[in-house]
Amino acid sequence: MTTFVSLINLTDQGIRNVKESPHRFEAFKEMAAKHGLAVKSVYYTVGQFDMIVIIEGSEQSAIASLLATNALGNIRSQTMLAYSVDEMKHITAMMP
Repeated sequence: MTTFVSLINLTDQGIRNVKESPHRFEAFKEMAAKHGLAVKSVYYTVGQFDMIVIIEGSEQSAIASLLATNALGNIRSQTMLAYSVDEMKHITAMMP
């Protein structure tokens, strides 16, 4: 299972409707579950990004769900693959 960390910013449209943001997140969580994704955690943040979302699942399902959500116009996301310490140990063990 692949882990993704998405850094989320609200767009102008998203900030105008910020009171609806928690409800939009719940809708995202339901859509993600239908595509076999697990939302591990979500945090609303203050600073460079407005939210951090951590999800697990297949790459194609994760990207499709994030693209569909971005297409609604309330957010823009930057998504990164994430590895646990044990996964990184395995990866570095493969190095020559």
